[in-house]
Amino acid sequence: MSRIAISLCGEGRGHATRICTLVERLIERHEIAIFTFDDGLEFLRRRFAEEPRVQIREIPGIVFQYTGGRLDVLRSIRMGLDYQARTLGPLVDRLMVELEAFGADLAITDFEPGLPRAAQRLGVPLISVDHQHFLLAYDLSCLPWSLRMQAWLMSNAVWMYVSEPTDTVISAFFRPPLRRGWEHAVQVGPLIRREIREQQPQDAGFILSYLRRHTPFETIAALADCGMPVKVYGLGQREPVGGVSFHAIHETRFVEDLASCHAVISAAGNQLIGEALHLGKPMLVLPEQAHAEQLMNSHFLANMGCGIFSLLEAVEPQVIHDFLGGITRYAAPLAEFCGRLDGTDRVVEVIEHRLVGRVSDAA
Repeated sequence: MSRIAISLCGEGRGHATRICTLVERLIERHEIAIFTFDDGLEFLRRRFAEEPRVQIREIPGIVFQYTGGRLDVLRSIRMGLDYQARTLGPLVDRLMVELEAFGADLAITDFEPGLPRAAQRLGVPLISVDHQHFLLAYDLSCLPWSLRMQAWLMSNAVWMYVSEPTDTVISAFFRPPLRRGWEHAVQVGPLIRREIREQQPQDAGFILSYLRRHTPFETIAALADCGMPVKVYGLGQREPVGGVSFHAIHETRFVEDLASCHAVISAAGNQLIGEALHLGKPMLVLPEQAHAEQLMNSHFLANMGCGIFSLLEAVEPQVIHDFLGGITRYAAPLAEFCGRLDGTDRVVEVIEHRLVGRVSDAA
């Protein structure tokens, strides 16, 4: 039995869902220490509260900053720079102590900067498993010029977060060609959790929506005008607005609703898009205007023919009506991906291969 340290970005639920899926496969043979914060900390503590082979440890991290309900890029950058100057160094020192005490044989990171630095200083092999490395490794020539420029700028942050891992695994629902020099990167689909894989998709005649906490009311009003019941997760429980009902996050109910909905109208995160495609659900995604990664995800989804997108801040009722009225057009493209996207097995192969090499080197 090996000991694996895992760190992840705690912003949102996509990173936590991906790591949860991976940990569920690893705990049969390994002990796990997870380092995270914010939403990821809450999600994983709840998920593994009764699992003796999993330790969950809180660390400081970076989250997006909002002003007036909109993503504030400048404030987010300032927070990141302050984190780098004041927090990262002491965090790395702390993680080095904890890695040695834990006896880590391998480190895995999902877009978190502290553990990679601690692992590299201690000579512990590091595997990067995230979505963000697509900014460095993927040919993005199909994107609009403005997004390609933003991708280039953002790729520098990715490199600063995780430089020179032993293995680079990129988990994405889309798979364009790799850039020259990145042939070593391992491309896998989203890591689909067991609950999703076990579902039998059906159509119960409602819309499922997962929205971020700063969603403007105008978006809710547009959903209420769509002519179908809408179940909204991510905004907490509150009074209904027309046919829109609001639900607290509940993993079992959310998965059941995802499998039985007519379509998905949601934020444009990689993990949720991948899960919806795996279940054959057409999507209208609502990227935030200032969230370049979500905009890129949206373009890839549209290019695959499995959905459309509209800016969260500007979505109109007519866009939703047009999407629902033409929903049959997505059936054929979705059939190519339904049930075929799970990348978990391939990631586990990379991890086990690296652990075997670690044992061989020690011998």
